[in-house]
Amino acid sequence: MPYFDNDGCQLHYEEYGHGSPTLLVHGLGSSTRDWEYQIPVLSQHYRVIVLDIRGHGRSDKPREAYRIADFAEDVVALIEHLHLPPVHLVGISMGGMIGFQLGVDRPELLRSLTIVNSGPEVKAKSARDWLEIGKRWTLSRLLSLETIAKALGKLLFPKPEQAELRRKIEERWPQNDKRAYLASLDAIIGWGVRERLDRITCPTLVITADHDYTPVERKREYVAEMPNARLLVIENSRHATPLDQPERFNNALLAFIGETANKEN
Repeated sequence: MPYFDNDGCQLHYEEYGHGSPTLLVHGLGSSTRDWEYQIPVLSQHYRVIVLDIRGHGRSDKPREAYRIADFAEDVVALIEHLHLPPVHLVGISMGGMIGFQLGVDRPELLRSLTIVNSGPEVKAKSARDWLEIGKRWTLSRLLSLETIAKALGKLLFPKPEQAELRRKIEERWPQNDKRAYLASLDAIIGWGVRERLDRITCPTLVITADHDYTPVERKREYVAEMPNARLLVIENSRHATPLDQPERFNNALLAFIGETANKEN
């Protein structure tokens, strides 16, 4: 299993296939396994690279505060380690935030950007926002990872036929390092780059589930602030769209990346 070093932190990554580099970035509390239904399909057409962000999966879990900018630097370090040309970057949830950070700080590294069930800021704008953020912050500290896993499984995959997906969440989530998980959650809260979205000029696809945590309209608002972005709504889906609607997600992603590549050829 390949690893690379960024500022003394050993980071795990995997590579599949050949072609234009397509880099997949997972969400909070997850790992390269976020993309188990995408890797076999995408790698038939592209060089697919997946990594475990610091604090996650098989990567080191430094006992320190984390920032989204630190996670983005891990991605930059991987791009430089592999000597990649501009990449197609796909990020879900926290991975989407990392994509936004990379897009505003290092736009020259991106050939395209796909944001999945995410946004360019996590800032309280109302009393309800403060309540929701405070509730998540508190419960994450009070509850065990096993308890969180069971609740998350039911929230993300509520249908009877999604029992296997619930089982995977219940099995994988407790494998997190609790301290690193909380440090990553803290990195998200209060973060934002919305005021710099005009720096992201590469083709951008924002994919949202119709039943994501935040409403479709919020995504529509920030997409309108980006110079080269469009929104796609995937129906009958929740926050883990690549897992609960893999075929529709994969087809949309392949079409978008293919369209981007054709425009440059």
